[in-house]
Amino acid sequence: MKELFIKTEKQREWLEKLAVLEKSMKENAQRNDEESIFPHENIKRLREIGYPKVTLPTEYGGEGMNVYDAILLQETLGSYDGSTALSIGWTLLTVGDVYETKSWAEEKLKEFANDVKNGAIINKIFSEVITGSPVRGGRPGTSAVKKGNKWVINGRKAYATCSPELDYFLVTAWIPEIENIGNFLIHKDTEGLSIDETWDVIAMKSTGSHDLVLENVEVDESNLVEIPKYQTGFKLNGWLLIIPATYLGIAQAARDYAVEFANTHSPNSIKGTIATLPNVQALIGEIDLLLMQARYTLYGAAQSCIDLMQKGEISTEDAANIANAVNVAKYTVTNNAIQVVDKAMRVVGARSLQRNNPLQRYYRDVRAGLHNPPMDDLTIKKLAESALKL
Repeated sequence: MKELFIKTEKQREWLEKLAVLEKSMKENAQRNDEESIFPHENIKRLREIGYPKVTLPTEYGGEGMNVYDAILLQETLGSYDGSTALSIGWTLLTVGDVYETKSWAEEKLKEFANDVKNGAIINKIFSEVITGSPVRGGRPGTSAVKKGNKWVINGRKAYATCSPELDYFLVTAWIPEIENIGNFLIHKDTEGLSIDETWDVIAMKSTGSHDLVLENVEVDESNLVEIPKYQTGFKLNGWLLIIPATYLGIAQAARDYAVEFANTHSPNSIKGTIATLPNVQALIGEIDLLLMQARYTLYGAAQSCIDLMQKGEISTEDAANIANAVNVAKYTVTNNAIQVVDKAMRVVGARSLQRNNPLQRYYRDVRAGLHNPPMDDLTIKKLAESALKL
């Protein structure tokens, strides 16, 4: 089905580059999950093929891929290893967003682009335990105070996905003197920055989503890269579609496993394989229906976001439409992915619960998507507000 969404030779070239990594990523995923090992080798190989710069515009030395291109690659990577895809996906998202909106000073964009061209990776570290989801408007507990020509930052951030390999952290902090939020670019080697290895969960175990600790971290004035126009410091835009694309990839992997199992499993109670059984055929059909719905919603939303951004100046109505498209796609993909894995496990039966069976890992990992922003209740609320013009 994914073939229907491949449009360009450049997309095919990059899918072929990723295909070289498929075997090793799938082989290591089980061990990494069981032992909560961060996939350093996977990230290294993605750096080597230039993956961090795929969403960097060509004028800055990148591949110039748009959000549609990026979700195509992320879906594929997610089918190999969800933790690796989610970890590196935040770099594609952040780079794509920053350079599309030109939200930083041009000098900073050029400076940072040089690092990205050389394989640097980054994540937006906006969440804190005390604020909950960054899209709900809680004020960061992390603070930044001006001292001379430096900013001094203190605080603790949660869910710093990919922290063992990040080169840069894009951090939100409250600036008391202006009573507003600022986004600060902080290099991993900055004194006072440390990682507290708190990540102990049953889903996406290999993402290294530890806590980021900032103790009197000093950065130059220019590292305050943005004073956001939006209240939370976290905006809903098309680049966020990269995250549900990862979960769609996991669901596709579950589907492929179930189909292979159905075509080869032949208990002695029947003639042939279980693929001939009506109930199995019904489950497989339902799985492909869910995947088709999710894929058309996701890629359709991506194309709509691209079309709106190409208009130039984005109106308030356009911004709301983009946000709703992102929300609906994330909601649909995540919930459909959960159903797909559940149905795949029904096809395979009890052995899908064995620890060495990838389906049990897919089952745990896709549920993590429910907790990536935006959450389901916020999606429904925003749709209602748009309909009622509140």
